[in-house]
Amino acid sequence: MTIQAQILDLLKTLQQQKGLSYLFIAHGLEVIYSISHHVMVMKAGEVVEEGETRRIFHDPEHDYTRSLIQAIPRIEIPQFE
Repeated sequence: MTIQAQILDLLKTLQQQKGLSYLFIAHGLEVIYSISHHVMVMKAGEVVEEGETRRIFHDPEHDYTRSLIQAIPRIEIPQFE
């Protein structure tokens, strides 16, 4: 994960310094969220939803998008009493 984080940081820096745009095709939604400004969600080769990254992740309109976001692994930290 350290190498991945370094590469993403480099891509973000180059994007800001050089005004670059990237097209990512990925299944890792955590990566997409961290680097993208705009997202298109596809199912069976068809776009089912698109828009600003924050809106798509925080207020998805399509059932398929919601199911993808709900499937993102989350870490549960146990509560100690």
